[in-house]
Amino acid sequence: MGNKQKYLTYPYIVWMFIFILLPVALVFLYSITEKESNTIKTISFTLENYRLFFDPLYIGVILRSLYLALISTLFCLILGYPVAYFISKASPSYRNTILMLFILPMWMNMLLRTYAWMTILGNNGLINTFISWMGLPKLNLLYNNAAIIIGMVYNFLPFMVLPIYTSLSKMDKRIIEASYDLGADSKTTFRKVILPLSMPGVISGIIMVFMPAVSSFVIPRLLGGNKQAYIGTLIEKLFLVTGNWNFGSAIAIIMMLIILVSMSVMNKFDIDKEGSANLW
Repeated sequence: MGNKQKYLTYPYIVWMFIFILLPVALVFLYSITEKESNTIKTISFTLENYRLFFDPLYIGVILRSLYLALISTLFCLILGYPVAYFISKASPSYRNTILMLFILPMWMNMLLRTYAWMTILGNNGLINTFISWMGLPKLNLLYNNAAIIIGMVYNFLPFMVLPIYTSLSKMDKRIIEASYDLGADSKTTFRKVILPLSMPGVISGIIMVFMPAVSSFVIPRLLGGNKQAYIGTLIEKLFLVTGNWNFGSAIAIIMMLIILVSMSVMNKFDIDKEGSANLW
């Protein structure tokens, strides 16, 4: 029986190799090579692509992307935790309905959801139309960092809410009751019991929001108006516009390393199998 179960993992291993390991290996190969001539197809190995990345111009791009990703993740956490807590406390008859309504926008393509925000924040959008109707001057709500953050929070908020909701809903209610029986009030119970026990969901939510936010290119391009370069839009231009696949691959590898380092930092929160977290 053990050998049969081992054979069942082979398709998954083949799938991982073809669609995960092989593409990453090809991207890494592109990142350490360059064409010596446009007419002669000769390729040489070099680390020049990685050295070029440390130009102050590109360092500014990645710092700007990390800043927006961190701000978006923070807003998702601030908004997402109360929402997840409210859903977990809702009666079972309404809980699934609330979850369905919350997840429903995710069934729509992210590009369409982002375009919808353009019609809301635009110069002739819903908000500015309402402001003009009240006789006030229009606001510049589109093509800036604030619009990008709004788009990221809207698109990635469910990725924060769902893991936190899962941790809260699976929490042993007897522990909370024991806290009240021992004389703790609601604030103390939340701070000493509920929040630490929900940390696995918080950490998962932070990772699931930060990773797509830091590498997103659709939202910065549409809501930011390409006024500033971000890591996602830079990689897109290098691959699709300038055709510099080697430098684009180097940036993609560096971006992957940054995400892996961020995940390792988050894993400093020692999460055990019971769903609790020890902060150290």
